[in-house]
Amino acid sequence: MKRRWIAGAIGVLAVALAACAPGGGASEQGDKAGGDKVTLSLWSWRVEDVKAYEKILATFEKSHPKIHVEFKPFQATEYPNILATGLSGTAGPDVAQLKSYGGLQPLVEAGQLVPLDGKVEALSGFDAKLLEGAKGHKDGKIYGVPFAYQTLQVLYNKKLFGDNGIQPPATWDDMIAAAGKLKAAGITPFAVAAGPDATWTLPIVHEIFGNARYGSTKFRDALLRGEKKFTDPDFTASIKLIKDLEPYFPKDVVAVKIPDVQALFATGKAAMYPTGSFDLAPVLAANPSLDLGVFQVPPPPGSPVTTPVTPGWADGSFGVNAKSAHQAEALELVKWMATPEFGQLYASELKQLSAVPGVTPPDPLLAEMAKNYAANGAPYTLLVDFRYGQPNGDAVFRDEVQKMLAGQTDPKAVAESVQKGVGQWFKPGN
Repeated sequence: MKRRWIAGAIGVLAVALAACAPGGGASEQGDKAGGDKVTLSLWSWRVEDVKAYEKILATFEKSHPKIHVEFKPFQATEYPNILATGLSGTAGPDVAQLKSYGGLQPLVEAGQLVPLDGKVEALSGFDAKLLEGAKGHKDGKIYGVPFAYQTLQVLYNKKLFGDNGIQPPATWDDMIAAAGKLKAAGITPFAVAAGPDATWTLPIVHEIFGNARYGSTKFRDALLRGEKKFTDPDFTASIKLIKDLEPYFPKDVVAVKIPDVQALFATGKAAMYPTGSFDLAPVLAANPSLDLGVFQVPPPPGSPVTTPVTPGWADGSFGVNAKSAHQAEALELVKWMATPEFGQLYASELKQLSAVPGVTPPDPLLAEMAKNYAANGAPYTLLVDFRYGQPNGDAVFRDEVQKMLAGQTDPKAVAESVQKGVGQWFKPGN
């Protein structure tokens, strides 16, 4: 851990020193090189999206010939520190890709972003649930244009289902029976990882199987009002589902890494993959011949919610640096990012769900995910509401669930640990 921290700190320092060297940042250099043509720097944590963004931004530049946008990605694990350092000085980006919810808040509190209320008119038409991720937690102002949202559900291999006489489950019992049949046939029913690199996926797995069991949106709202706690029997029961499903996960799941489960599913050795919409593109890239379907998990027995739900969240947004020397041009860029033109390009080039209203994903599976979320959307509670303080509720939960799968604790103790952790900073009604 110390070595990674030192490496990250050195990386941040190197970026800061390079940016402060004679000649200035990207915007200044662009101005000198292009005369009256302004170069905007756009920072991101998506190194894998360079080619897609170059194509997307070329479209913007055609309609804005006096603006050039330089897309500059960083490693996702290093990005928060690099961005915070850049925004605190004069060497930061003009436009930045921003994390949502609790990840956004430190930048808002530091006054490093331009409020977009009244400046980007199209935001008034965005889904209110997605705008939550781009708002200041205390002032309620909008600081970014949401670019995507993610949904949670189960991908399944249609061929494996067909070969084993299985249909997408209509009830929880159907799903368990299908899992048993697949396991008996030597196929891993659910591609789930709980290894050291994969603990962040465990709250996602819990949301997919347990959101309806703990009460979904009504439970979340009661939590925020202080009427419920994470130690509530329904939430504890939702955690127990993960332990109950463990026999259908890969063997020694606490040692299984993310590449392992992706390979299991992509090669047809696992039939179902409880994951986010973000994983569709990587899975198909690994095996373009896969014939995939998607289903919402039927509510487990005892659920307060009796219809399937699709949990989701705002993935992030694009905001303007308060210290940008080119705020007018930066605003032009984020205004364009709120248009259907950008949204459609984003959905097509990146195979993701665009947050822009009215955009239809060209991929039929993504379109089905979007339809399910529109009809049955539910918040991913720990991510949306409990990442604003330390300890981070989502982080406490994932570590405790891993311990549960390792046989070191139980569902009741997991719930108690989460409540104790968030109780150190969360105040109902605030």
